[in-house]
Amino acid sequence: MARTLDEIRDTLECDPQAARAAALRLAKLLSSAAASEQVYARGGLSPWQERAVLRYMRERLARRVRVKELAEQAELSVSHFCRAFRESFGTTPHLHLTRLRVQRAKSLMLTSRDPLSQIALACGMADQAHLSKLFRRAVGDTPSSWRRRNMPCGGS
Repeated sequence: MARTLDEIRDTLECDPQAARAAALRLAKLLSSAAASEQVYARGGLSPWQERAVLRYMRERLARRVRVKELAEQAELSVSHFCRAFRESFGTTPHLHLTRLRVQRAKSLMLTSRDPLSQIALACGMADQAHLSKLFRRAVGDTPSSWRRRNMPCGGS
C-alpha cells in the first residue's frame, strides 16, 4: 500500500493518468481490506467458543439449558450470541439442542432396554409424549417403531 501511495505522489505532476490509475488501485486495495474486516466482524463464534458451547450443551442434555447460560460460555451478550450461533451452526441454539437430545435418545434406545419414558427424562424432555413429538419431527418416525427397526438382534 505504501509503495502505491509513493507511486501516486511521484507521478501526480508528471503523469496524472498513471497517478489516477495508481489511486484507483489503492482505493481497491483499501476497500477489499475493509470488506474482509467487515466479514470477520460479522462472523460466527470462534473455535474456542463453539467448543465451549457444544461441551456445555452435551454435558447438560438432561436438564434445562437457557440461552443466557450458553451466551455466558461464549462470553457474549445473548443477542450477539444468538446471531453468532446461527452464523456458525446454521440454526438456533434451541433447535441445535433438540437435535443433540434426539441423537442422545437414539443412542440410548440402541444401547439399553430402558423404557422410552426414562430415556425422555435422561435427554431433557418433559415426558415420553414430548420425546415422541420431537423425535417424529426430527426423524420422521416414532421412537418405538424406530427402536424396533434399528435394535440389533437380541438387544442388550
